[in-house]
Amino acid sequence: MAKVGQEVPAFGGKAVAPNGEFIEVRSSDYKGKWLVVFFYPLDFTFVCPTEIREFNKLYPKFREAGAEVIGVSTDSVYSHKAWCEQGLGRLSFPLLGDVNHSVSRTFDMLVEDQGIALRGTFIIDPQGKLRSAVINDLSVGRSVEETLRTLQAFQTGELVQCGWQPGQATLSKK
Repeated sequence: MAKVGQEVPAFGGKAVAPNGEFIEVRSSDYKGKWLVVFFYPLDFTFVCPTEIREFNKLYPKFREAGAEVIGVSTDSVYSHKAWCEQGLGRLSFPLLGDVNHSVSRTFDMLVEDQGIALRGTFIIDPQGKLRSAVINDLSVGRSVEETLRTLQAFQTGELVQCGWQPGQATLSKK
């Protein structure tokens, strides 16, 4: 199981790529890069598209920060593809279909009796160590801007105060 401060166990599976093709995604593909992995409960729901669209909107800023993004739910890649084609729109990052729940279990996201994932956001550093884990229950969406800010704070390598914004001095540099 993935724990903050420790190396993330290898994970992977089939995903829908930004071009709509089905691909294999493995954590090892992202070695040497910052990686944001976010889980959401289900395709074709109400809160999930607001989060996914926000990750897509801010994706260029994640890339500017040298990070990649992967979305994960327990839906199939076929459901992901249909959802993109029928309203979610084209995404700039892959959506992994975790139908066997192995990735959700690796990150302890699975609501076992429902077979769906909680809303979890994980920041993994270039060495594969989990640096941040934020988990919400099903009904409340996350702040993608806070995820980006947290990523950028970790990338400073410094002590960073509450409310810090990129460009501001860190506690280590005051």
